[in-house]
Amino acid sequence: MAVPVILRWPDSTPAPPALIAELKPDQVLGAGPVPNAVTTGLWPGIRNPGTRGDADIASASREPWIDAAGFLAASQRALGLTTLLAHEHNDPERGVPFDTLELALIEARVNGGNFVLTVEPRYRAALLAKDAKALEAWRSLCRTAAWLRANEALFAHPTHPAITQIIEAGDETPELANLLLRRGASPALVARVPAPNPARIQLLIAASLKTVPDAIYAHAAAGATVVIDSEPSKSWKRVKDDEDRAIYSYGKGQIVAYKGAIGDPSEFALDCIDLLTHRRRAARLWNALSAIPLFTTGRLLHIIQYGGPVTNEIQARVQGIYKQATLLRPDAPPMPLKIYHRGTTTEVFPPAIHRLAVVQFV
Repeated sequence: MAVPVILRWPDSTPAPPALIAELKPDQVLGAGPVPNAVTTGLWPGIRNPGTRGDADIASASREPWIDAAGFLAASQRALGLTTLLAHEHNDPERGVPFDTLELALIEARVNGGNFVLTVEPRYRAALLAKDAKALEAWRSLCRTAAWLRANEALFAHPTHPAITQIIEAGDETPELANLLLRRGASPALVARVPAPNPARIQLLIAASLKTVPDAIYAHAAAGATVVIDSEPSKSWKRVKDDEDRAIYSYGKGQIVAYKGAIGDPSEFALDCIDLLTHRRRAARLWNALSAIPLFTTGRLLHIIQYGGPVTNEIQARVQGIYKQATLLRPDAPPMPLKIYHRGTTTEVFPPAIHRLAVVQFV
């Protein structure tokens, strides 16, 4: 079944017919709650260093901090729950660019869900006043919505499982998934422990779970790294002891046991990338501080740009040796990319990304 385009215009003044005709929504909703939808989530975009204090700064390098909600769709999908997101921008003190509505749709679709396009009050007023910037953002939204509809086969593939996280209902595990995604770890989220396969699942995260399944230890025995924050067994052989975690050898692999609940999910995400090593990451980007990658088993690298358009080339690398790569974007025709093989990876240099780029490898 095709994923519908859902427009919500919660205003006594109806949406102009010309805007409706341009978007071609499958459903148009008015005011009132959206049934069977997830309404929590940060409005997507970036917060630049210094705009609202150090809490908005991602690291000592003062890179932009990304607000994202794609993890909600990914987490809900893993749990077999609704993946329809309907959160709104509701911070009157923080204006957001009009085209972040398009961004909210993109991140939901890339992560296997859908988004209710609620046009916030300032955007509605600007559209009714025929503001040039608002109309430009609307045209871009319409183009992207049509492209997503025409290219549904690019989305909802399983994520490359190099880093796999066990997810469960509640706030704890989805928050770890949130920061793993933001940090570019491209995690696969699962509700049940998969069969061990250390050639594919190299790092299995079983942290912040209410109960740790015994089946996770088969992954370590087979040669993977398993990450927990539960009590380690006294029978395990400790090979390294850090301030916040201990590492134990287990069969052909290892278990990394944190000595308490994960206090900083952002630092934890970086720890997990280090444990996997950059050499084995599913996907990696350079020259793209405001972008989040997601690499799927469909040989598809999705790049979501949360900041302003990227006008130069970025460097992207994925696991696997491929012969061809094609850049697909809502705002441009398909473009072949030159490929470079780096060890076990393939590297490309996609240029000019507005909000979304998909690199299809063969």
